[in-house]
Amino acid sequence: MNRYIKFYSFLFAISIFASCATVKIVEPTIRLGKTRRVQLLEALDSISLRKPNFLYTKITTRYSDSTTEKSFKTSIRMVKDSAINLLVSYASIPVINSMITKDSLTVVNKFEKCVVLKELSFIKESFGVDVLYSNLEEIILGLPLDYDTNQRYFQMHDPNNYVISSHKKTQIRRNERNASDDIVIQYFLNSKMNEVVKMQVISPADSTEIEVDYLSREMIENFLVPKEVIIRVKTPRNIITIELLYERTEINIRQPLIVIIPEGYEECK
Repeated sequence: MNRYIKFYSFLFAISIFASCATVKIVEPTIRLGKTRRVQLLEALDSISLRKPNFLYTKITTRYSDSTTEKSFKTSIRMVKDSAINLLVSYASIPVINSMITKDSLTVVNKFEKCVVLKELSFIKESFGVDVLYSNLEEIILGLPLDYDTNQRYFQMHDPNNYVISSHKKTQIRRNERNASDDIVIQYFLNSKMNEVVKMQVISPADSTEIEVDYLSREMIENFLVPKEVIIRVKTPRNIITIELLYERTEINIRQPLIVIIPEGYEECK
């Protein structure tokens, strides 16, 4: 497949998702009070439910890896639990239009005049990253990734943030030694326990680590949505950094989600 399409599909996997002043989330100088694990779990559960029905935003994106560096604009239109429409523009010219649903991925490459029509599982098949539609919404909205109330979680010590982990430290070390198939997810909460400031995902079997830092947010219609985000991905083949700056974000205003495949477009190769 065209390298540009492969890159953009990978961006889906990790990203790619009336206002007050920006709210800085990282609070390293604040002394954390003592809290119990159950309180942190209640906070995560509350945060995980904060999904607007509709989202629109424009994101300035800077992408870099070991061989490539790109900058472009992405417009995102999202309908809760249904579909995400992404339009990528380079030099103000739309070059990629796409639609992601719970089970499908459609990418129209206007530059190459071709189209990708795949099941969402295509992302895992191509990049080794297992992604559900809900995960894309969680990353875009800054919600706890893959949080499950039926799973047992553990509190970890950190001087700057409250941390909840899917595994104990001893389990994490054992998984790393044995290249376990278990996926380790850690959530970092701010001192007020009302926002996720960072998430880490570790896959020992794939030797892959993903870190998502929500550097700042802004309040829009009672939702603290991301403003500045940095995503770092380390794999055996590459080190990827994606910087996102959200602009002109609108909440709960319905907008059409449209992808048109022009006549004559063939499958991208």
